[in-house]
Amino acid sequence: MNGFMKITKVQTPPKDIAHFNGANYPVDDEGINPEDVVEIFNTPLTGSYNWDYTVQDNRIKKLYELGKEKNWNVETDIDWNVDNPDEDETAFMFFNEQWKDHKDYQLLSIEQRKDFVQDLNNWTLAQLLHGEQGALLVASQLTSCAPTFNAKLYAASQTFDEARHVEAFNKYIQTRVGRMFPIGTQLKALLDKILTDERWDLKFIGMQIIIEGLALAIFNTIKQTTTDPVLRNLLTLIIRDEARHVTFGVNYLESFVHTLTPQEKEEREDFCLEACTVLRNRFKQYDVWEKWGFDIEYTDEYITKNALNTQFQELLFTRIMPNLKKVGLLPDRLLPKYDMLGISKFQVGESDYETSWEELSKPLEIVK
Repeated sequence: MNGFMKITKVQTPPKDIAHFNGANYPVDDEGINPEDVVEIFNTPLTGSYNWDYTVQDNRIKKLYELGKEKNWNVETDIDWNVDNPDEDETAFMFFNEQWKDHKDYQLLSIEQRKDFVQDLNNWTLAQLLHGEQGALLVASQLTSCAPTFNAKLYAASQTFDEARHVEAFNKYIQTRVGRMFPIGTQLKALLDKILTDERWDLKFIGMQIIIEGLALAIFNTIKQTTTDPVLRNLLTLIIRDEARHVTFGVNYLESFVHTLTPQEKEEREDFCLEACTVLRNRFKQYDVWEKWGFDIEYTDEYITKNALNTQFQELLFTRIMPNLKKVGLLPDRLLPKYDMLGISKFQVGESDYETSWEELSKPLEIVK
């Protein structure tokens, strides 16, 4: 007999690192009372029916069809039985170069440094999982809120994509990593802002342009550096999905922004600046630094000035800034503030409006 459902409500996310035994995935709940830990959020969500059911033969429809055509299955399209290579040495060489001049890092033994680097990697993978859950929740809201018929259908298909990404990262962490860090403070604050805002298009902007842009930058970086074929194949499939999502966002918003009043448009422009400010100071691994007893203020300054961090910032904002400009949410009045962040220079790049349909339409390829 299956155990009864057990739901525990909490006010804040867990702070402890979760540990998993990969052999126990998925959990056999026969005779077990599984516990779901949930944090409640409230949002004044305003949905909309669409009664004309007009199907426009446009880019959004084409992206929707591609999404159906390129569906994949986490369990059957990834070979989870491939040996998990020892990435410690590769990752250690990469991160050791980044941290070698840090005063607290220099005090660690070689073995401690390797453990520290492993924590950095594990923390990043956990944030990807948490971010994908946020994307799943936002996409489900957009299905109700989006006013046009094509957008509702696409948001529904994206919801399924995001559910698949959550499933994929969760399985990878539980079966091949074994440790899961809690969500970082900055990512949680950004997701809370997007999920609890009553304006559906702000949710759309925050997810399709900002969060998905961040995700693509991180996914591509990890894909290029990992030696684990399972993670590389998993990211190959996820990146294709995310590229469609960003293209959908840019194409839809480019038309929708023109329907806003001047005041509404200004509010969206201010939100984009706020979100970019968060990302500029983004994804810093405070949990790992605190776990290892590092001087937080010193480490924050050290990482901010680090060359590898600068390279990642460039990769991130060369994707986001051209998209903000394309959809009309990068006004001249805010350029001085973007200049202060050091990111206005990235607006001159190519947006995701003119995507490579040939690339998105290629058959799925799994690297053995």
